Amino acid sequence: MDMTVLSNRAKSLKPSPTLAINAKAKSMQAQGIRVISFGAGEPDFDTPENIKQAAKKALDEGFTKYTPVGGIDELKDAIIKKFERDTGLSYKRSEILVSCGGKHSFYNLAQAIFDQGDEVIIPAPYWVSYPPMVSLAGGSPVIVETTEKNEFKITPEGLKKAITPKTKALIINTPSNPTGSAYTKKELEKIAEIALSKNFFVISDEIYEKIVYDGFQFISIASLSEEMKKRTIIVHGVAKTYSMTGWRIGYTAGSEEIISAMNNIQSQSTSNPTSIAQKASVEALIGPQSEVEKMVSAFAQRRNYIVDRLNKMSGVSCCKPVGAFYVFPNFSSYYGKAYQGKKIENSTHLADYFLDVAKVAVVPGVEFGADPFERLSFATSMENIKEGLDRIQEALKKLV
Repeated sequence: MDMTVLSNRAKSLKPSPTLAINAKAKSMQAQGIRVISFGAGEPDFDTPENIKQAAKKALDEGFTKYTPVGGIDELKDAIIKKFERDTGLSYKRSEILVSCGGKHSFYNLAQAIFDQGDEVIIPAPYWVSYPPMVSLAGGSPVIVETTEKNEFKITPEGLKKAITPKTKALIINTPSNPTGSAYTKKELEKIAEIALSKNFFVISDEIYEKIVYDGFQFISIASLSEEMKKRTIIVHGVAKTYSMTGWRIGYTAGSEEIISAMNNIQSQSTSNPTSIAQKASVEALIGPQSEVEKMVSAFAQRRNYIVDRLNKMSGVSCCKPVGAFYVFPNFSSYYGKAYQGKKIENSTHLADYFLDVAKVAVVPGVEFGADPFERLSFATSMENIKEGLDRIQEALKKLV
């Protein structure tokens, strides 16, 4: 009897492109090649010492057993305090779920609320994992393109055009990966008005909330009204703010019904997040925040430099991000040019060219739904940024 080994679900999935780029760059580095990587979606700073000490204390005290599936009460209470402190939002423990990273939080949410045929509006450029996770849950991603002119943000007009009777949710990522754009209160109010009148959910990915520049005021769409809070599910985590990417702690805030369903799904997959990482996250959220401010200050300096350099390069344009630690420059004026007879036709070709010729790793914009662009992370040293941009500039001059 013939047997198909892989499910259609598995066969339809591609690996995460950001992780694939990092793997290729690390492979080259292992061969002794000095690669400058702009690929990483994680801060290059160490986890703050007070957070590491909290984990060590948990280890010493033997806090190494199973915890409740959705996280310990101490961490849920810290998350509740964080929301009250930072966005004025009030949640109960039953409205909070702790998961194994922000990605896991979103995956659980998609499994809990999307059915076959449900449409989910995703503005492009988008974080690479949104469409596949929606598809894995049986939903249908509806991609709405945004423009540089609008700072890569969905407009009320663009949103209205995408809505159908099957629309279940809109995903917003503010500040955004890959663009660094973020929504103002006025922009969020217009989105909220449409969501409430058309009766769909807003999934608000707020993981870069604390990494903002020039005095930008972060606003959560859930904080606009009690009615909107009921329509919003917030996906968040400690990874980016506290340089804790490897600790794998994400969390979700939403209605008790949705959180309970997500908890059930998590109970049948991973069970609880790592015990000691939960204890460390308590300290991250309620302990001193000074290290975050230092990190953001360093990111701001790097952002100013990288945006200025990119915009001075011939044929390159780059919006200035108000948050996160990415720039998303437009290199499309180089498409159609060639190096040693090999033509550059898209963002993947250009990213391969940068890696092969300049020994610089970037992530192709097509993976974020925007082919004219490349994503560069400035979560690396200023020395690396300067050298990497020098290499990119020289590589662009070789294209004819």
